[in-house]
Amino acid sequence: MSSIDPHPQRNTIRLQLKQNIVLKDMPPQAWDDIEPLLEIADFGKGDLLVNQGHGAMEQFFILDGILKRVVSDPKGKEMILRFAAETDMDTSYAAWRLHTPMPYSIVAVTKVRVAKLSMQQWVSFLDRHSDIKAHFEYEVMSLMSEVMAHTITLHLLDATGRLSRFKRKHQELLARIPKKELASYLNLTPETLSRLKQKIK
Repeated sequence: MSSIDPHPQRNTIRLQLKQNIVLKDMPPQAWDDIEPLLEIADFGKGDLLVNQGHGAMEQFFILDGILKRVVSDPKGKEMILRFAAETDMDTSYAAWRLHTPMPYSIVAVTKVRVAKLSMQQWVSFLDRHSDIKAHFEYEVMSLMSEVMAHTITLHLLDATGRLSRFKRKHQELLARIPKKELASYLNLTPETLSRLKQKIK
């Protein structure tokens, strides 16, 4: 892990951060406030960023790669709740506010680079910048609504409908997510997913 200023790719990282859905409209003084707090971290495919049930919580801004939220039952069966890629974020904010353990894990689907900070640092930053806090909380609500809509979709749409909806809403991710991961998200077998992709083409 590294802070931004000494990082050899600091100029690229700063440009990437300024495209992030939460950070892109921040005024210069807010950038001056947050940049020293951010750590740049690289993760390999399958690496765990946050563990379900734990109390360690962080805020992630995705610079490169794809993350997923995953919830596991006591028997180890997993359900993927969402994917997130460049310009997006993932967060432990709701659990932090509710004083509960993490209800899901955050895992790297591909190689991933993120800018991150502890939830305590992020909440303190938001408390100093009310406009950014309002925008961030709106994005958190949108994210939660997206997860809920996906869960409902698994029950209401058939396999073709589930894939078509994902293609419509996340076309840019369709070719980047490994087949096994996407099949799991859509509650399909990899073989069924392959057949449906050919059929929809």
